[in-house]
Amino acid sequence: MQATLITIGDEILIGQILDTNSAYIAQKLNEIGIEVHEIISVHDSEKHILDALEKAKANSDITITTGGLGPTKDDITKQTFCRFFDDTLTLNEEVLAHVEHLFANYVDTPISEMNRRQAWIPASCEALFNRFGTAPGMWFDRNGHVTISLPGVPYEMKALVENEVLPKLQKRFQRPFIYHKTILTIGLGESAIAERIEKWEDALPAHIKLAYLPNLGKVRLRLSAKGLHGNEIEEDVNRQIDTLLPLIADIFAGFEDQESLEVRIARLMCEKNLTLSLAESCTGGQLATSFTKHPGASGFFKGGLVTYATSAKTEILGVSAQTIENFSVVSKEVAQEMAVNARALFATDFAISTTGNAGPTKGDSDAEVGTVCIAMASKAGVVSAKFSFGKNRERVVGKAVNKALEWLLKEISKK
Repeated sequence: MQATLITIGDEILIGQILDTNSAYIAQKLNEIGIEVHEIISVHDSEKHILDALEKAKANSDITITTGGLGPTKDDITKQTFCRFFDDTLTLNEEVLAHVEHLFANYVDTPISEMNRRQAWIPASCEALFNRFGTAPGMWFDRNGHVTISLPGVPYEMKALVENEVLPKLQKRFQRPFIYHKTILTIGLGESAIAERIEKWEDALPAHIKLAYLPNLGKVRLRLSAKGLHGNEIEEDVNRQIDTLLPLIADIFAGFEDQESLEVRIARLMCEKNLTLSLAESCTGGQLATSFTKHPGASGFFKGGLVTYATSAKTEILGVSAQTIENFSVVSKEVAQEMAVNARALFATDFAISTTGNAGPTKGDSDAEVGTVCIAMASKAGVVSAKFSFGKNRERVVGKAVNKALEWLLKEISKK
């Protein structure tokens, strides 16, 4: 069972917005046993849309489009669908009543004829109720192929997928079971992991596939299997994982579907009644954000400082000017003082600091771009290390955050 996703809109093709809709739909389809065969982005052009619909119909069982359902002249999806299905637009009274209800109760401006135009849809389609917007979804079922049109506004699209599309697809098609299990690893590169588990990987059954997904100092190992019997597929994958885990015990950081790396750290710190503070420079608060974006961070995270400028390190955090002069602001020695002082300031069990040159220029230090020093202070003392994370600014910061998380997880896992 395969689907093709089509995003309609010039704004995607010129890079004005990211196509997050397709990623969401693909994930949800996969959960119910439908594989995405292809994702296509097309202009707001009748010819391009028609070509994409023809291609999707020939190569998949289901087509889902997003975008182009607004009331303005540049939104041509409904008219193009009429041409594709040899259909005509007709007024849907239920959709019209919903549009009028939205304007009467939630919109300050008066309803216009352009707004009422949203209720005109192809006669042969089934309207999918869009509780959050004026553009209904559309469902076409022709000759065994289902075509679905959804609005491009993400929160409208998501509600339609959850409440309308997925239930109808599950009822309409008999689907295989697809099972994924993703292992999180830290501290070892993709090729080194592949070499370590080569014999295990070679012995995998044919219906189980392994994918390596590296990202900024972390590698995810995803095992995937597909079959008609869900329990058997899940058991097969979990048996293979049981034989894999002893081979990667020192780099294992949990399962992606259970909790992220930072969530696992948060859980362990709360369970062990430990507290954390931060002193960030080159990471610019991103380490703190990795914790505070999840609920419950206040249970262990007491606070942090972003001392980006050298003067902030000395005047606010209390790093010795002599230390900076002797060793440079990007040094293990400065990182150590940052961590020790942050721990004292916030009275925490642990403190982590980062200082480095993320690039593209060297800033206040002569250290090479990509150089990052990380330190961790605890009642046992302070440890630090210097790393070289390459030249790309975004990757340098991301790798620094992940390395700090790796350090902290390993340390608190000992206690």
